Amino acid sequence: MNVSALIMTRNEEGNVADVVAAARRYADEVLVIDGHSTDNTRENATRAGGRVILDSGRGKGAGIRMGLHYASHPVVVIADADGSHDMADIPRLTEPIIANRADLVVASRLLGGSDELHGNLSNYLRMVGAGFITLVVNLRFGTELTDIENGFRAIRKSIAPSLRLTANGFEIEQQMVLRALKLGYRVTEAPSHEFKRQSGESKLPTVQGFVFLWRLLWDII
Repeated sequence: MNVSALIMTRNEEGNVADVVAAARRYADEVLVIDGHSTDNTRENATRAGGRVILDSGRGKGAGIRMGLHYASHPVVVIADADGSHDMADIPRLTEPIIANRADLVVASRLLGGSDELHGNLSNYLRMVGAGFITLVVNLRFGTELTDIENGFRAIRKSIAPSLRLTANGFEIEQQMVLRALKLGYRVTEAPSHEFKRQSGESKLPTVQGFVFLWRLLWDII
């Protein structure tokens, strides 16, 4: 397969073992990039067969950059450890890259459905904000993407250095898409259903949407 999977974690002891076990069915190696968890996340990940790497403590974006550095294989899948991403869709994300039809493939909740995008004010605001950012990107680059904020994705490792990713937080996901488009890389999507997290709470506060908008303006300009 020649695929590395990066599982991004912070205090996900109730979820990480199942996610690692599922990812191992579709990836040659599973790296668990841990954001200094204070529970049993690292121990559970190791027992499930993941290789745990402690990140720099600067946020998810810094952790992703570290994981891309340590990944051993030419195609890298990035996923969260909360159980919301369907690891069975890893082949769907990686196949366009392996077949040389894409360089970055983002899992789309708009195409595959989501248990998390509806139901309360916080989810609604996130959906509207993500939709606005995706619309701006489509207008700027002439694309027809639907869900650039989804953290579940696959990337050709060789293009990562040229993206010069700098974001340390969750906004790295949109930065990755914008910079790939700016450099002319092929960005596409694959449908994937998003499930409710198995346990625990989201690490992304809704108020961080302002950071996403600032990052959008900065990267487009």
